[in-house]
Amino acid sequence: MDKYNNIIEKINKEFDTVSVIKKSEKGSVSIVREKKTGKRFVFRKFSGKSDVYKEMMSVSCKNLPKIKAVQEFSSSTFVLEEYIYGDTLFELLKGDVLSEKETVAVAVQICDALEVIHGIGAVHRDIKPENIILHGSEAVLIDFDASRIVDPDKSTDTRILGTMGYAAPEQYGLSQTDARSDIYSLGVVLNVMLTGEHPSTKLAEGKIGDIVQKCTMINPEMRYQTAREVKDELLEIKEKYNLRIT
Repeated sequence: MDKYNNIIEKINKEFDTVSVIKKSEKGSVSIVREKKTGKRFVFRKFSGKSDVYKEMMSVSCKNLPKIKAVQEFSSSTFVLEEYIYGDTLFELLKGDVLSEKETVAVAVQICDALEVIHGIGAVHRDIKPENIILHGSEAVLIDFDASRIVDPDKSTDTRILGTMGYAAPEQYGLSQTDARSDIYSLGVVLNVMLTGEHPSTKLAEGKIGDIVQKCTMINPEMRYQTAREVKDELLEIKEKYNLRIT
């Protein structure tokens, strides 16, 4: 990695720590500033494989952060990634909800991010408002620490990961997670954006409510099978508002 032997040495030599966002036994997330340019980046350390982050280095999508460097030591992964300025969807939804127009605009962009992620054979496994940043009019999906590359030869995931309420049933050891697991979580987020509640307690009305129901079916075979399918349904609603989203 450049003139350094590892990413930790690079961070210690060329960056200052601005703040620690979170820290636990599983790892840490910090905001660091490059001394030479003053630019901010996110520095992650977590227990797990680096496969997804390494694959992400080769993709470009405005709805995903750019991955600058990845290195794996033993059972831990270290990642240096683009810092996205903005507020999380979680912060914006505190005590509030979004309009249908705003909800569709955000959801379509998350579908775009998922198309890219699923296209490299990965599944995010932790889609929730805390992991979506609103940067101006752009929605950016972040935090791939729980992500994995789908292994068609396995019947279940190696580790049970995800956030209660947003995680699909299969994330609790029932079967292997895949793209449809993220679609389940997206459905919950859609509902929360509009109602402030989980679809099991208050379902969104109208067409979006229908989309949420199909996204969150218990049986993955009964859900939308791809993020593109969800996006196409949302784009039908988008036409009502003449939203400039693709």
